[in-house]
This record gives sequence, structure tokens and C-alpha cells, in this order.
Amino acid sequence: MNNRPLRVLIVEDSADDAELVVRALRGARAVVFERVETAEDMRRALEAGSWDVILSDHSMPRFSSLGALAVMQEKGLDLPFIIVSGNIGEDAAVAAMKAGAHDYVMKDKLARLPPAVEREIKEAAIRRERRQAQEALRESENFLRTIIETEPECLLLLAADGELLRINRAGLAMFEADFPGQVVGKHFPDLLTTEHSGPFEALNKAVFQGESGMLTFEIVGLKGGRRWLETHATPLRNQKGEIIALLGVGRDITERRKAEERLNYLANYDELTGLANRNLFGDRLRQAMFGADRRARIVGVVLLDLDNFKNINDTLGHEVGDQLIKEVAGRFRTCVRDGDTIARLGGDEFTFVLADMARVDDAAQVAGKILDCFTNPFLVAGNELFVTACAGMTLYPLDERKLENLLKNAEVAMYRAKEQGRNAFQFYTAEMTASAHKRLSLEGAIRRALERDEFLLHYQPQVNLQSGNIIGLEALIRWQDPEAGLIQPAHFIPLAEETGLIDPIGEWVLGAACRQYKSWRLNGTSLRMAVNLSARQFRQKNLVQQIAKALSTSGLKPNHLTLEITETVLMQNAEATTVTLNELSEMGIELSIDDFGTGYSGLSYLKRFPIDSLKIDRTFVRDVITDPDDAAIVSAIIAMAHRLGIKVIAEGVETEEQMAYLRTRQCDAIQGFYFSKPVPAEEFEKLLREGKS
Repeated sequence: MNNRPLRVLIVEDSADDAELVVRALRGARAVVFERVETAEDMRRALEAGSWDVILSDHSMPRFSSLGALAVMQEKGLDLPFIIVSGNIGEDAAVAAMKAGAHDYVMKDKLARLPPAVEREIKEAAIRRERRQAQEALRESENFLRTIIETEPECLLLLAADGELLRINRAGLAMFEADFPGQVVGKHFPDLLTTEHSGPFEALNKAVFQGESGMLTFEIVGLKGGRRWLETHATPLRNQKGEIIALLGVGRDITERRKAEERLNYLANYDELTGLANRNLFGDRLRQAMFGADRRARIVGVVLLDLDNFKNINDTLGHEVGDQLIKEVAGRFRTCVRDGDTIARLGGDEFTFVLADMARVDDAAQVAGKILDCFTNPFLVAGNELFVTACAGMTLYPLDERKLENLLKNAEVAMYRAKEQGRNAFQFYTAEMTASAHKRLSLEGAIRRALERDEFLLHYQPQVNLQSGNIIGLEALIRWQDPEAGLIQPAHFIPLAEETGLIDPIGEWVLGAACRQYKSWRLNGTSLRMAVNLSARQFRQKNLVQQIAKALSTSGLKPNHLTLEITETVLMQNAEATTVTLNELSEMGIELSIDDFGTGYSGLSYLKRFPIDSLKIDRTFVRDVITDPDDAAIVSAIIAMAHRLGIKVIAEGVETEEQMAYLRTRQCDAIQGFYFSKPVPAEEFEKLLREGKS
């Protein structure tokens, strides 16, 4: 039983009638009431308190039941509204009920009032609960709709036949749709790429059988764009537990996919050329070896290196060098078979896996095609480049069965090819391995020779052809090995150049030559000490400082030092070369081009650089008496140099006839065995004392 007082707002112009109404209600429960008879009073009462029910007379002098009903509705209230009247007709009652009144009771039948009030209060409570539930549902739906529409991932519902039932805003954007109607209703697998539509239909079928799953697939947008989605799918069930749709949540992983593909590409391919890299090369070689074992076939492993690629990089720049590498890679693709692999290990070094060969002759034939790629010049950035290469090949399983040794064998063969000259090819043999070990042993011996001070200098005079006097000398290195004896530079300088040991050796030669000259006390003479600078030495950033230090430490004056460089040096980075040569010339050091005529520089360099003298290579001097071509070349070099104000020294003069010819051509000086071979410091000092001419 409800003990709370019933709060009643009575709209009635008669206080007595109001009292009768209250009396009828008090039989059931306590009543708290207020009587109003105008719209203003009713508004005030509604604002001042809360009411359980409104009881209104139908017709009053200043108000009516319909007016009271309108005031209640105006306030937005849903309270039980019962008309209590003594003279309301049936039509008026129906009209009031349609307007929103809940019931009516005649004043002469007030016994009906209490149950009608209780009934309508219960109905109002039900309406209120329903309204609150509906409002909560609307809020929940709005909340979920907001979440769905602002969710950055694709949310979609699919029917069992694959029809797209619903999709959120993010999903529309992924499919490049401007509004839902462009994709809703379509067969969803048709929006996927061909290779993924089948797997998705299988996933859809599994979901409608009660399973959940995940699938990564590529979609094609309405405007042609392609994206990758990682989609989780699960059954959507109704209240009965029946599966009514597939609920899919798709994440756009396009950028992640691109990043993964990029990483995978970089892990296996060379970025510059698109060829396989070292990692993929190893994998392809393993596969080829496995196939060879199964089919009793041969696999060729080729290592190839471009000749003088560094000169191209230094003279024309790295951009041209990179473009050349790409052009070379393009030609390689045309000269190997479909099943072969080309890889770039870095720089100008390439490897080939020649798989599934029946005979050794097949390998030689493919190797020949590879070298044929260099027959025609490469046109790069307006430069016509004639490029050659050297390659070495080893055969599996004939030479070696271990993968890690195959590339080593190919490298040994390639270096043997390089020894033969440009554009050469060599197969691997066991004898090559011995040669490689010998090379490593020599490198170690050179390092020890530096540490143990086993190097020494011999000196060869340079003689003025007109006076016969010694006007200079060239310092030439020798190696006094404790076991092998005196070793000529041709046996160790090339390896020193390759390994970088030429840098400390060259620094030692410069310092030792300057100190020796000073010890002879020749500063009062015009004799010059000539020292060779290798191309590698010349590229040292601190070369000028190194030379200045050697002069300062020894006390030798700069005008007594001549530095001999080759034409190759002049071609490397002309701008930096100009700066270095000018700095040396400004110090008073004489600059000479060694082995002139054997390089590939243009004659314009003789004008551009501060060159004081040039040395005609011995290959032209050797047959100058018997070969008209050599004689013409020598005469032309002397005449050209003199017109440019450059002195000329002829190397390798061994006979009186050679000397006589050079004298008639006005050559300035000679150097060679005819006058003296390179001799130790003590013997050269004796030559000076005797004044040999």
C-alpha cells in the first residue's frame, strides 16, 4: 500500500466542488491539493511544485478543461489529466480525450474517481519508464552512431550472399565512395582484387557458420585507387542467437604494407640497379646448388669488376658513375638466361649465378656474352664512355662444394684476369689460390718492411744534353729484404697501391729523399731531387702540409724539389688538382709529368696546370732510332713542350744513338742506363765528385 500523500492539482472555480472531490479521494489515501481557477494560477502552481494528477472541471467562467490541458502540455508535462464535470457532453468528452485528457468522471459519480486516478497514475508511470527507455535507447544509438562514424577503421555489415548492408564513413573513404549508395547493396567481393575475392567469400561463408577470422586483402576503390585492409570478421547475432550478418572491422595497412615491401626489397635488392644484392645472391646460389645436385648439373659463379671505374667517378662525378652502373646492369640483363641471377655487391662489383649448365663450355660461352656487353661504348650524360671489365668464374661442384668458398674462388680468378689486362676473363684453378695466398703474404711482408725500416733509396742522375752535366736526380725506392735480398719496386708497389700502403711508403720516400739531399750539402747548387707521387698520394687532403713538413724537417729548399706525377693524376677531379698544383708551384716546387704520352689526358692540361717539365716515356725512346712513328712522336712532344715553355727529359736512354738523336731534337735532358743505372747514395755521391758526363 502506498502511504505517500497524493498530490492533486484541482482546476475548479467552486471551492465546494473541490472539497467534494478531495473527500472522494481521501477514502483511499491522504491527499495534498491546491485549487486554481485561472491559467496564470495553474502555471504558477505547476512551476512551484510537483503533482501526481491534475483534476479539472470542464467549463468555468475564466478557464476550461481544454485550456488547462494546453497549459500542462505547454510546460512539457505528462501527468494524468482527468476531467471532473457535472455537465460535459459525450462529444466534448471525446474531443477532450483526443486533445490529451486521459479520462473523465461525472461529479454525480465521484465513486469512480479514486480507481481512475490510481489507474492513470500507473499508466503515467509506465509511459514515463517507456519514454526514459526510449530516450536512453536514442542516446545509446546516437553514441554508437557517433563512434561508428568517427571510427578511423572500416566498419561494415555483410549479408550471407556477400551483399554490403552497411558501412561507416571511414570505410566509404577507403573505397573512394562519396555517399553510401555508391557501395551499399553491391556484392562486396567484387570490390576486392581478383586474387582476394575468392578467399574473402570463403571467410564470409565461415562466419555465417559461426566462426571468426581475419583476412588481409587488397581493394580497388571506385576511383581506381588500391588499398590494403587487414579485416577481422565475426558473426553478428540477433536476440534469438541467429546470425544475421558478418561484422567486419578493417584497418587500412597500405602504408605499413608499403614499408614492409620496401624493407623486404632493400633486404634483397640493390637500390640503385634493382639487381639482387648479396643476401638474395646467397639464397639464389643455394637454390642453384640444390638443383645441380639433384640433376647432376654445373653452376657457374662469376665475379666481375669494372676496369678503372674510380677514374670515371673522380673525373666525371658520382652521378655519372651511378648512371653508368645502371646502364651496365641493364646490358647484363640482356646477356644472361632467364634462370640466371645477376647481383650487385656494391660499387662496381657484380656477381652472376649461372644455374643448370650441362658443360663447362656453356659457362665459358655465357662469360663471353657478359664481356661482350662492353663492346660498344656507354652514352652517359653526354659522355661516350668506353668501359671494360675483368671477370673470374668458379664452377660448382667441380672447384668447390662449400657456398662460402665459391665467391672467394671467383675473386681469385678475377684478380688473375686483371693481371692479364683489361676486358679479361679467367676460370678458377687451385694454382690461383696459391697465388692469392702469396699476395696476402706479400702484403704482410710490406707492412713489416715499413715497421723494420727495410726500404732504401737509389738515385738515378738526370743529365743536361747540351753540357753533359748532372742537373738533377730521381729518388727510386728499393726493398732490402733480409731473406730475398734487394727487391725492385715493380714487385711490391702495385700491391701497395691496391692496399693503401703506398701512403706511408710515399711519405717515407719523400722524407728520406729530402734528408739525403740535405746531407749532401747541395743547397748551393742547382740540382733538383725528383720524387714520384702516386695517384693515391695526390688525393690525400693533407698532401701540401705533408710536403711542407718534409721540407721543413730536412731543411731542403723548395726550389730543389721536383714532384713527378702521372697524366692520370691530372684527370682526377680537375678543380681540386688545380688548387693543389698551384699551391705546390707557389711554394717553389717544380712539377713534372712522368711517363708522358702513355696516359689519356688532353693537351689542354699542359696549359691549364703549372707544369715545369715532362718526361717522355721509355716506350717511345726505346725504338726512336728504328721506328719512324716513335721518332715522330718524340719530336712532336719536344717541339710542343718547348712552345709551351716546358722542359723535356727523356727516360730510358740506353745507347749513344738514342742520346744523339735526342740532342738533335733539342731535348733538354736525359735519364737512363746509358749514363748510369739507379745507384745507392754513396755511389751517387761519387758520381757527383767525379763529375761524370
